[in-house]
Amino acid sequence: MIGPELGAFAFVALLALLALRIPIGVSMITVGLGAYLVMRGVSPTLAYVKNTSFSAFADYGLSVVPLFLLMGQFATRAGMSKALFNAANVFLGHRRGGVAMASVGACAGFGAICGSSLATAATMAQVALPEMRRFGYSGALSTGSLAAGGTLGILIPPSVVLVIYAILTEQNIAKMFVAALVPGFLAALGYVLAIAVYVRFRPDAGPTGERAGAAARRKAVAETWPVVAIFLLVIGGIYAGWFTPTEGAAVGAFSTLLLAIFHGGMRWQGFVDSLKGTAEASAMIFLIILGAKLFNGMLALTQLPQSAALFIGDSGLAPMAVLAVMLLIYLLLGCVMDSLSMILLTIPIFFPIVMALDFGMTPEETAIWFGILALIVVEVGLITPPVGMNVFIINSLARDVPMLDSFRGVLPFLLSDAVRVIILIAFPIITLGLVNLLW
Repeated sequence: MIGPELGAFAFVALLALLALRIPIGVSMITVGLGAYLVMRGVSPTLAYVKNTSFSAFADYGLSVVPLFLLMGQFATRAGMSKALFNAANVFLGHRRGGVAMASVGACAGFGAICGSSLATAATMAQVALPEMRRFGYSGALSTGSLAAGGTLGILIPPSVVLVIYAILTEQNIAKMFVAALVPGFLAALGYVLAIAVYVRFRPDAGPTGERAGAAARRKAVAETWPVVAIFLLVIGGIYAGWFTPTEGAAVGAFSTLLLAIFHGGMRWQGFVDSLKGTAEASAMIFLIILGAKLFNGMLALTQLPQSAALFIGDSGLAPMAVLAVMLLIYLLLGCVMDSLSMILLTIPIFFPIVMALDFGMTPEETAIWFGILALIVVEVGLITPPVGMNVFIINSLARDVPMLDSFRGVLPFLLSDAVRVIILIAFPIITLGLVNLLW
C-alpha cells in the first residue's frame, strides 16, 4: 500500500491513537515516522527526522509563541483580569444580565494581552464567578457566559493559534492579526446580545446589580490604562512598522513584567512560576509542531493532500459547499480536540483544497479569510457539547453547577456564533476590509 491510500490509512491510524487518549504530538510522530519508514526505509527515515527537526524549530517566527505565552503569564499575575472586569462591571453591572455582559467584555480585553482561550476562561472565571453568585445569577448563565467569553482569547490578537496558522500557510502574521479584529469585536458584541435576549426571557437568571457612581467609574477606567497601553504598544507597533511581531511580543512581555512587579506585587517566586508555566506550555506546543511537521511531511510524500484537492476540484461541488463541509468537520473535531491540534492536523489537507477553489478573491485574501473562519469554528468547538473544553474548565471551577446546566448555558452563544459564521462567509469584506485598507 503506497501513495494516497497509505496517507488515508495513516490519518485513520492517527485518529485511532487519539481515541485511545495518546497525546497528539506523540501520535503524530509515531504515525508519521511509521508510514515514512514503510515508504522509504530506515536510513532515509533517520535523515528525515534529523532534517525535519532542525527545520521545524529553525523558523524565527516561532519565537513569538513563548513570548506571547509569557506575556499572558505576567498579565495574570499583574491583576489585569480583575481591573478589566471591574471596569466593565461599573458600566454594565446595573443592567439585567449586566455582570455576565461585563465578564464577556473583560474576557475580550484579557484576550487582547493573553492569546489563549483556556487561560482567558480560567482566569476570568476566578474573578467573575463570585460576583455573579453574589447577585444570584443562575448557574447556567454564569458558567455559559464565561465559557463562551473565554473563547475570545483565541481570536482577538495576539493569538498563538493565529501565529501558527500564519507560519503553516506562509501568511503575514500582522495581516492575520488585523483580519481577526473585526470578527473578534463581532463575537464579543454577539455574546452580549445573546445575554440580553436570554435574560429577557429568563429575568431571574441575571438579576440587576448595583449602579456605580461617576467616581467609581472614573477610578475603574483609570485602572485599565496599562492594558490599553500595552495592547496599543504591541499591536499598534506591529502595524506601524516599529517592530516585527516577534519584537512586539518581546516588548509586550517586558511591559507586562514591569506591570506585574510594580502593580501586581509579583516577587521572585512568581517570576519563576511564570517562566515554568511558559516553558511547560511552549514544550507542549513545540512537541505538537514537531509531530505535525513529521506527519505532514509524510502526507505530502503520499500525495494525499494533492489527490484530495484534485478530487474536490473535479467533483463539480460548489466552493461554498466544500467550505461548509470543512467547517462542519472543524466543529465536530472541536468537540474532542484542542484548537492548536486541529489546526496543525487539518491545514496541510484542507489548505491546498481551499486554495484550489475559486471564491472570487486573490490567493492571499482566500488564505486569510479561510484562516479566520477556521479559527472561529475551532473556537465554537470549545463550547460545543459533549466535550467543550472551555465548558469543562469553567464547570470545574463552579462545582455546585451541574454539567448539564453549563451546556444549556452555552446554547444562546452557540446560536450567536452560527449567525456570525454565516455573516462572515456571506460577506468576506468584513474580515478583509481592514487588511485591504492598511496594505
